[in-house]
Amino acid sequence: MKADRNKTIDISIEKGKQYLDKCISVVEKKDLTAVLDKTIIGDTLQVMPLLPHNFVDLLIVDPPYNLDKNFNGAKFKKTSDEQYYEYTDTWVKTVLPLLKENATIYVCCDWQSSPAIGMVLKKYFHIQNRITWQREKGRGALSNWKNGMEDIWFATNSKSYTFNVEDVKIRRKVIAPYKVDGKPKDWEETEDGNFRNTYPSNFWDDVSIPYWSMPENTAHPTQKPEKLLAKLILASSNPGDIVFDPFLGSGSTSVTAKKLNRHYVGIEQNEQYCVWAEKRLEMADIDKDIQGYTNGVFWERNTNALQKKKNR
Repeated sequence: MKADRNKTIDISIEKGKQYLDKCISVVEKKDLTAVLDKTIIGDTLQVMPLLPHNFVDLLIVDPPYNLDKNFNGAKFKKTSDEQYYEYTDTWVKTVLPLLKENATIYVCCDWQSSPAIGMVLKKYFHIQNRITWQREKGRGALSNWKNGMEDIWFATNSKSYTFNVEDVKIRRKVIAPYKVDGKPKDWEETEDGNFRNTYPSNFWDDVSIPYWSMPENTAHPTQKPEKLLAKLILASSNPGDIVFDPFLGSGSTSVTAKKLNRHYVGIEQNEQYCVWAEKRLEMADIDKDIQGYTNGVFWERNTNALQKKKNR
């Protein structure tokens, strides 16, 4: 039995059949109306060639890292750097026809897979930056440094792309408030402290990995936080745009896109993860809150007590 505060979504396929029934299979060429705002069950390399061309505004990809990992029975085996490069090159070439001319691409990776992914992306896209985000926690290590960081490559399909920097400001505490004529300069004084809204850098230390008391948490082993995805979606798409995730997992990209009034398409081959994705999409009909994002700004980690107004 789970504790009352444990909100982890771990509903089984048998008990979640109604959610699995909401997913679709794609075995022949489909137009956009058939797949828009859907979770597609299937092998992404087989499904993507059947999707319409030039429909994606924002591509967010969280592929298996080059590590031994068990995804609910489907095991990904670590390969050589050369083989992982070829694997990355294959899915990138497959997704290329689906992208709009001004599409933006984000690809998640760790320090081992980052070099190969970066080299492949450079072949096909314009590399804009590489984001590094602090995972807050990592596995202990006795003979090495604990891995507490991951990367996200930021690339674009052309030199014309969306970047809404005003939508992704970070609210930070002001330690040494500076005043001019007795009034705050570039910061505000509140009942909860002094704060400044700042432009984001490519190092993010304000993101929490989903944990058991958060409604977004699932039993997926590599789930990305909604707050992390919200930054990508708000910066690089507009309301009504289409966000595509070909390695959907437990649905974080689709759920966050829905909460932020974007359309979504996701592909996931594991039925268990599809159940969790659809459950979360249903929950998003009622609750559009994103942990750490309130009143149009991203708050520093562990500042939930300051979020007095709901972001709707």
